Amino acid sequence: MDYSLPGDVELLRKTIREFVRREIEPAADAIDREERFPAEIVRKAGEIGLLGIPFPEEYGGTGLGDAAYCVLNEEVAYSSAAVATIIGAHVGIACKSLFYAGTEEQKRKYLVPLARGEKLGAFALTEPQAGSDASGIRTSAVPDGGDYVLNGTKIWITNGGVADVVIVYADVPRSDGRRGGITPFVVEKGTKGFSVGSIEKHMGIRGSSTAELVFEDCRAPAGNRLGEEGSGFATAMKALDAGRIGLGAGCVGMAQRCLDMSIDFAKQRVQFGKPIIKQQAIQFKLAEMATEIHAARQIVYHAAWLLDCGKKVTKEAAMVKLFCSQMVNRCAYQALQVHGGMGYMTDYPMERFYRDARVTEIYEGTSEIQKLVIAMQLLRESRK
Repeated sequence: MDYSLPGDVELLRKTIREFVRREIEPAADAIDREERFPAEIVRKAGEIGLLGIPFPEEYGGTGLGDAAYCVLNEEVAYSSAAVATIIGAHVGIACKSLFYAGTEEQKRKYLVPLARGEKLGAFALTEPQAGSDASGIRTSAVPDGGDYVLNGTKIWITNGGVADVVIVYADVPRSDGRRGGITPFVVEKGTKGFSVGSIEKHMGIRGSSTAELVFEDCRAPAGNRLGEEGSGFATAMKALDAGRIGLGAGCVGMAQRCLDMSIDFAKQRVQFGKPIIKQQAIQFKLAEMATEIHAARQIVYHAAWLLDCGKKVTKEAAMVKLFCSQMVNRCAYQALQVHGGMGYMTDYPMERFYRDARVTEIYEGTSEIQKLVIAMQLLRESRK
């Protein structure tokens, strides 16, 4: 068993790390404090090829696969979970939807500029009455001549307020008026009938744009439908599988930063006449954090390897999302405890990571939903 990443991926890690230290790290606190979408950083990431890492070169990517994409998420989240979230929504679920369900023409038209970073994408599935129950969406797409007419509202859409291209999941009703099946459509910014509603404010990842999207008699050409009518739920779940693995890598990066900050702080903080890193209570916290991070990193890259091999990863992706999101929250909790009062102050980055970590157990499927997914896969496997 060879656990080493290929040389070109390690070289990519070096490039990413340099970019993160140069462009993201100096701006990370201000992005959070000002709740500012880092458009310039995202643009620069696209220019050096970081927004198309998992996709083949013919579609604007690097062809390095999902393990390399996990490296990107881990390195970016080490400095800014907000930037990692923006990239994850763009690459991990929006672009993946196009890659999995798009025709050759659709990939050339939409995926190529997205993968090159010339445009930004969003994935619009969640609705007021359809969160964990993704199959319950009510946004409709009614065929009308050569178009589909979309009506409905999407909420909590990452990149929603700034995206150039949105992958919208809607229900195409049957002729008798009953629900037909979830189907994704490509809707471009500026399309008549498509508007951005409220921009949400949130506890963490404040540089990420989270928006309500409104569709009022919005016409999408039939050529913008991804896949056959009713095939969209499978596409969304497959994209979310990939997205959850990338998100897990981001959790690893955040947790690693929490550990590194804790070690540095514990070396400097003196109590009872010696640095607190000499105290066994602190050492135990650091040891536990390091062990959890190591375990999380293993399951992330194993799942990414399975995905790169073309395997079905629904169970493994859910395990990654469940374990890594809980892991980063435990690590952030312990890291803030190591920092004591200093960690609770807003002029120190520890409190930002503590806030940012919380959402990882919620978006792209709550921890409770991941447990259900894992259990259902176990039941299917037990029947074979």
